[in-house]
Amino acid sequence: MTGEWADDAFRDEGGGHRWQRVPPNDKRGRVHTSTVTVAVLPEPTATQLTIQPGDLAWAFSRGSGPGGQNRNKTETAVDLTHRPSGLVVHCESERSQGQNKLNALAMLRARLWSAQVEAAHAERGAARKRQLGSGARGDKTWTVRTQDDVVTHHATGQKFRLREYLDGDYEVCR
Repeated sequence: MTGEWADDAFRDEGGGHRWQRVPPNDKRGRVHTSTVTVAVLPEPTATQLTIQPGDLAWAFSRGSGPGGQNRNKTETAVDLTHRPSGLVVHCESERSQGQNKLNALAMLRARLWSAQVEAAHAERGAARKRQLGSGARGDKTWTVRTQDDVVTHHATGQKFRLREYLDGDYEVCR
């Protein structure tokens, strides 16, 4: 579900859910218990990466390796440093300094974007882990008892009818 009120609708759903039922084929009427963990996470948004020119430090040097006289006399190799992150990119694959500058900037953008995406994944994973807990039986948010038609929200102690819970016609008061 998406939208501006989705956070309010699913605020209390994260955590462990215990579902108790008596299966129709169980002749002795034994209660079967299942546990499910639920995580409610915000949808990731695509952020555009912008690099300020003042955050870049350029350094030029002569390239190494084969290439003859031009390689030994001109400074075509580029070292690009992104000051805020301390990330350094070295590029000397092309014969011209201008082309190496463009390549170095593209490599820096890719590395910064990768680091940003990785940090977002790590943050999302940590949020998920906080909500799910251990998944153990005692680590629960809701208990659904189908044989009694009762649903209990453990954080507040409120009880609801099963049909209300399944239809979403309930509101948890804090």
